[in-house]
Amino acid sequence: MNAKVFILALSTVAVGLVELIVGGILPTIAADLDISISTAGQLISVFALIYAIAGPVLLVLTSKIERKKLYLISLFIFFIGNIVTYFSPNFAIMMIARIFTAASTALIVVLSLTIAAKIVAPTHRAKALGLIYMGISSSLVLGVPVGVLISDHFGWRVLFLGIAVLSIGSMVLISVFLERIPGEQTMPLSKQIKAIGSAKIGSAHLATMFMLAGHYTLYAYFTPFLENDLHLNPTWVSICYFVFGIAAVAGGAFGGTLSDWIGPRKSIVIVISAFAIVLGLLPLATSSLVVFIPVMMIWAALSWSLAPPQQSYLIQTDPATSDIQQSFNNSALQIGISLGSGIGGVVLNHTDTVTNTAYVGSFVVVISLLCAVFSLTRPAITRENNLVRTSNQRAEA
Repeated sequence: MNAKVFILALSTVAVGLVELIVGGILPTIAADLDISISTAGQLISVFALIYAIAGPVLLVLTSKIERKKLYLISLFIFFIGNIVTYFSPNFAIMMIARIFTAASTALIVVLSLTIAAKIVAPTHRAKALGLIYMGISSSLVLGVPVGVLISDHFGWRVLFLGIAVLSIGSMVLISVFLERIPGEQTMPLSKQIKAIGSAKIGSAHLATMFMLAGHYTLYAYFTPFLENDLHLNPTWVSICYFVFGIAAVAGGAFGGTLSDWIGPRKSIVIVISAFAIVLGLLPLATSSLVVFIPVMMIWAALSWSLAPPQQSYLIQTDPATSDIQQSFNNSALQIGISLGSGIGGVVLNHTDTVTNTAYVGSFVVVISLLCAVFSLTRPAITRENNLVRTSNQRAEA
């Protein structure tokens, strides 16, 4: 595997930490800034909203800029955003900083995905994307417990100072080891939006969204699930989160390896089908921790196994708009996380039991499977994309 892919993956770890690390320290931030916890929670929701919107938009607006230069500029903006967060005297300043870090994070992640796909051979593309998603998943899953631990000992602000330092390390590695990658002549935005709205590609994005929505229908309320269904104390809850995180990180690599082995189309169907089954069986495994932990680890691994084959499938389906498709798929992931959390909340309000979130989540994943099958069975896209690629190649020649 190209060593540059590992550098890109490390960068996604650094920038990914800033998103959900706030979740574990909301009470501390609220007390320090003299705001309510619900107000502090807007730091998460606004970040997710900006992230989902900024990725595709910024990718189009910056399409002609040399990619290494753009990557370094994005990392610098990310660095400034975290420094401002560290020194923020009030909620308003911190929110402004979060907007800048969200936008830069979205662009850095999608650049990591698109660059990784271009610097490796097609036969290793899914594995490369899997490594990038290992970086993303590790920061999202492990960021909260690590953040709580550091915050308890050194205060919440030092977390963002540490993330800023990590971004400096990423800038050094990218500037030294990544070659210059020219920007590309892209299709007009209107045509790219049209591509996203096609039945084949649009349903693929919906598959990603509903997969993550089904996952977070339960995962957003995993702590009460562990406490109520398995009667675990805080120590064992922390252990379960740690084990879940390790399995989830491995899942990104597994998805990439599986896709390179049997192809993205079969991988997509297998991963989503298995995920729906395991999620539905999870409450039945709560009779014993010995049974539950292996099932939980399979659930965790599958939760991040879809992204690599899905991204590879989108690249194969419509190469002319592959960059923007990868960005929109990443946005679909973010929207799915938000949607799943909301669905889980509705289930809890109407049933008063966390167990039902697993069953509802499994049903939502079945919707994801239907969307995926619908996408896979649509005719191949042959419209004017080939003409666009041919004209671009002639212009470069």
